[in-house]
Amino acid sequence: MSQAEQFEHLLRELERVGVDPNTVSAGLGVRPQDALRALAELSNGAGPEAFLAQLRAVMSATPGRR
Repeated sequence: MSQAEQFEHLLRELERVGVDPNTVSAGLGVRPQDALRALAELSNGAGPEAFLAQLRAVMSATPGRR
């Protein structure tokens, strides 16, 4: 998957779970793969709080991350 395709997929997933992509900070320091892994676990309309909680869980479980 190209970077452009990955970015489009990430945007669609954020919108699917109810996260406004315009409010997500570009400086989060999160790899797109980690964000997509977190998003894949969420149901439609889960909301930003659920996304952040799941992202924290993914980040803490990813080897080599602090």
